[in-house]
Amino acid sequence: MRRWNGWGDDDVHATLAPAVLDLLARLIGPSTRPADATFESVVAGVPASRLASDPLLDIDPAARVRHARGQSLPDWIDLRTGRLGAVPDAVAAPVDRLAVRGVIDLARSRGATLIPYGGGTSVVGGVDAMPSEGPIITVALERMDGLVELDTESGLATFGAGTPGPALEGALAPHGLTLGHFPQSFDLSTVGGWVATRSAGQESIGYGRIEGLFAGGHVESPAGPVDLPPFPASAAGPDLRELILGSEGRAGIITDVVVRATALPAVTHRAAYVVEGWSAALLLARELGQAGLPLTMLRVSTPLETATTFTMAGSGSAITWLQRYLRLRTGSPDRCLVIVGTHGSSGVVRATSRVVGSIVGRHHAIRVPGVGAAWERERFRVPYLRNALWEAGYAVDTVETATDWGRIGTLADALGPALRHGLQGMGERVHAYSHLSHVYPTGSSLYTTYVFRLAGDHDETLERWRHLKRTASETIVAHGGTISHQHGIGRDHQPYLAAEKGAPGMAAIGAALASLDPDGLMSPGILLEEAQR
Repeated sequence: MRRWNGWGDDDVHATLAPAVLDLLARLIGPSTRPADATFESVVAGVPASRLASDPLLDIDPAARVRHARGQSLPDWIDLRTGRLGAVPDAVAAPVDRLAVRGVIDLARSRGATLIPYGGGTSVVGGVDAMPSEGPIITVALERMDGLVELDTESGLATFGAGTPGPALEGALAPHGLTLGHFPQSFDLSTVGGWVATRSAGQESIGYGRIEGLFAGGHVESPAGPVDLPPFPASAAGPDLRELILGSEGRAGIITDVVVRATALPAVTHRAAYVVEGWSAALLLARELGQAGLPLTMLRVSTPLETATTFTMAGSGSAITWLQRYLRLRTGSPDRCLVIVGTHGSSGVVRATSRVVGSIVGRHHAIRVPGVGAAWERERFRVPYLRNALWEAGYAVDTVETATDWGRIGTLADALGPALRHGLQGMGERVHAYSHLSHVYPTGSSLYTTYVFRLAGDHDETLERWRHLKRTASETIVAHGGTISHQHGIGRDHQPYLAAEKGAPGMAAIGAALASLDPDGLMSPGILLEEAQR
């Protein structure tokens, strides 16, 4: 069963190596395990629903709590302390388009608002129930899942919007196909959620971001149904898919998604290297990103993230040998880990690996065996460390952005220190480190993780997070980065969106979404600022 107040399945547990706890105690101070609220106590405190019983609605308090929040750090703070403030009045779980239309009509008749809920993995407050004058219905889409139609000639596959990543890939694999969209939330997030948040998978260099994989589909908007035919190309006016991409529930409820699948690669390959110095690593990343090679991924860690990664890997004989090997080969503590992925036929992979080897050789990078394969094995388990860190008394969060090559180095040099010093006024320290995770010919994303101590109560921990989030967001905007590269806007990034879009742009987005939702039924307060009804 899914954890109600943390990441992933109840049966999966991550552990922290003693060296990690020693590192955190040394860098930001020892911490104390918090006393979490129990599920039973939180359910017992849920107020009565403002909606009468209905065949379309589940008003059971337990179901309402399980759909009250996503996976942002404020969500965790609310759930773990039992101070939710608001929960949906009901959960609807439609099975088809007709049922979705029924839920929309019911919400309009009851004066309710709707929150679409896919995998519940939003890390920006995108699925949260907030205090409101009218009732709230969360629309859970898990029953609208599975492969609906497959056109093997065209490579077009239609899925229910609530289909999670493993089920999607599992349905395509017997046909020799893959979508290749692997966000870190892959195990839990859904194809409809990927579209709604403009998601980028870890192998987006090779397969493309979701906007390139999203061919069409169907949306039930309050104004009426919207069909998006999966043409290979069209010049018939503005592309309505772009209005749905990144709409975060504001345009309506996505019911079906048509994606562009491709053949499963015969070979996949990961290779890891270390290069001395962050400046050298940036140059290597840019050259690889602009080389036109059939790469699937390129991840480049700062020296601080590289050191943290090796510490978190533990102290087994393989890690000890690797650390000694790197000390002998580089003699420098400013090592940057670089992981390069490629796929295709065996001939393509061999040829690409030779070119990559030539490029990294010119940058004096050193091959490190086993690290690429280890990263692939663990990549979807990393979020479980959030649970382990919380239980040790530490909070962890991430921010991500993207900008051009001319600015990425300056932004990285500013963002890490800004976060590490962000709580000095509160007498607290922060551990923050970064990596490039999605590299483009013109620039790159920058993904930053930061860890700080939990406070003694809900409000103080939340204030620490707010201060760090504000510090990071202001630094990103000031240095020309986008406020979100792949996580969406939700509530957490909404105050900074206008700086990127401008007043006319915000007005245009608002007007376009209002045309599909004239009565403001859908996800109020998400993406655009307005009062809850």
